[in-house]
Amino acid sequence: MRRRTGLLLAAIGALVLILPGLSSAPGVVLFARKKKSVVPANDPTARLFNLLDKSHDGKLKDFYVLADVYQDPARPGEWQHILLVNYDKSLYFGRLKIVVRSISKPTPAQLKTYTVKQMYDFGSDSEEFEKIAAGPLGQTGDLFLRAKGDMPLVSVPITADAQTAYEKYLTQYLIPALEKPKGAD
Repeated sequence: MRRRTGLLLAAIGALVLILPGLSSAPGVVLFARKKKSVVPANDPTARLFNLLDKSHDGKLKDFYVLADVYQDPARPGEWQHILLVNYDKSLYFGRLKIVVRSISKPTPAQLKTYTVKQMYDFGSDSEEFEKIAAGPLGQTGDLFLRAKGDMPLVSVPITADAQTAYEKYLTQYLIPALEKPKGAD
């Protein structure tokens, strides 16, 4: 009887030590309820994902959009952002990728002469946003990169300013451009 009790206590002790490591072991499933993330219906990323899933079969490749005109204290003149957007519903990481480039604000003649893609090719990277799920920028798996001066894009913390810029690009430029009927200018 003593031997059985000792073996039972040893087995319980081993389980106490092993179980915490099992939750991260590949192929091991522990039965626990997963909290569902509730995303508001007016979330810009959710709106964009729904729009692309319904009207573009869950894929968007090399979509270019002229965005805001701004002043840069480090450089004289007016500048404009151009967005390059790629989306693939089937991807887990990098499902939505928005690359933001800066160019000198184009003149009316340049707007007639060059396509948005050609203008994008003249620009320099300033920011990049990557999302894997609907919800505000800054969730697990989201990525924000920024360039400083002539340096390449590097990962930086997601700040309130980055969240605001991301939402502005979606709500003021990207979603309206995608909702616009083809051929309408």
